[in-house]
Amino acid sequence: MVRGIALSPMTRLTAPRPRVSVGSLLTALAGLALLVGVILRVGPAEIAADVRQVGWGVAAVIALGGLRFLLRALAWRLCLDDPRSLSIADAFSAVVSGDAIGNLTPLGPLVGEPAKAALVRGRVAMAPAVAALAIENVLYTLSAATMIAAGMIALLVTFELPSGSTGSVMRGVGEIAIGGTIVLFGVALWLLWRQPALVSRALGLTPRLGKHADRIRAIEVEVYSFASRRPGTLARVAAAEIGFHALGVVEVYVTLWLLAGARPSLVTSFLFETAYRLLTVVFKFVPLRLGVEEAGTAAFATIIGVAAKTGLSLAIVRKLRALFWAAAGGLLLVRHGVRRRAR
Repeated sequence: MVRGIALSPMTRLTAPRPRVSVGSLLTALAGLALLVGVILRVGPAEIAADVRQVGWGVAAVIALGGLRFLLRALAWRLCLDDPRSLSIADAFSAVVSGDAIGNLTPLGPLVGEPAKAALVRGRVAMAPAVAALAIENVLYTLSAATMIAAGMIALLVTFELPSGSTGSVMRGVGEIAIGGTIVLFGVALWLLWRQPALVSRALGLTPRLGKHADRIRAIEVEVYSFASRRPGTLARVAAAEIGFHALGVVEVYVTLWLLAGARPSLVTSFLFETAYRLLTVVFKFVPLRLGVEEAGTAAFATIIGVAAKTGLSLAIVRKLRALFWAAAGGLLLVRHGVRRRAR
């Protein structure tokens, strides 16, 4: 665990500390109970056989997860006006560590994202790091929403949803996702056009934080003007975000291939990744989405004509990947804390 990493004299803030609260503990226990219930219903022996079938192939899944982190790190670095001031290794370490904090706490991105900026404080000034992180998160959010909407369109067009409440719920989820994506892009275009001082104005209403409003406004301007200032870089960042999601589809494809011993269809892999991304967005407050991803993926598998045990096994293998990188992030945080105390 890393003790408060000072962000900057500008903000007088400290990096979030991973803490185990009663709420997070209860949420994790509920998720664990849900996971155990799903495994008992599907069949523990069959799930164990599936995981053994993957074997050392899980190393390939873990490696693909690492490449996805690398693309997010590259996208963040590109968003800096001087990307050479932050090395790929430092950006990758911060992204993995921040993701670990975000996955292990109910507040998710609210603590994980600021931690990334805090962890590179000695290499990049705080304001540019935060602005670049905000730009990268906006582009990631838009890309994730686009993927979810595309997956829902593919689901509604390609598959005949089951009759009854299950089909109605999935159709409603798909329509909400598609409509929400359209609204999200509309809001983004409006923000780029009007460039309102939302955050800085809100801070100005608070006496304690009002003194930082001008600096936050400068960051807002950096975010709003990024597309016009660096259109070529915008395309490269967008490509990195698309690559992140594409590798997610590849990860599902490889895992299903290892589980079944036969090549799955790309459409099936794409739909599973879409469902996984949707579950991540909706249940980000659940530590590691424990139980939620497994139950949701198993249920989604039956909707698209795949065995529930295959969906559950897929989610468990991906959870092993998530646990590996969460552990790696924890080790990097410990290392960072040791080096900071040594200095």
